[in-house]
Amino acid sequence: MGYLRALLSVVAALFLAMLGPPLFYSLRNNARATGLAAFRVFTPSVGILAILFFALFFAASRLNSKWVRVLLFWTPVTIISTLGFGFLVLVAILWLRVPKG
Repeated sequence: MGYLRALLSVVAALFLAMLGPPLFYSLRNNARATGLAAFRVFTPSVGILAILFFALFFAASRLNSKWVRVLLFWTPVTIISTLGFGFLVLVAILWLRVPKG
């Protein structure tokens, strides 16, 4: 069970670090970015945020209280992972369906 919690923490931290700041920035400043240019994946800030979110999720997964662990770990990790995989599937379907050229 420990490996599953660590794996879910890593996946949720990566999705949140990659997708969170561009969405927050575009909603806050009403910015208009075309395509996937807004999502800069290979930047140092994404790595720092991923490590920070992983530490927070992993620490929340080790809490003793069941209800606090459900509230602070299982709920956010499940929602973030589901939305992240859904976004990846959407991008893959669009990439396959949109005519090239």
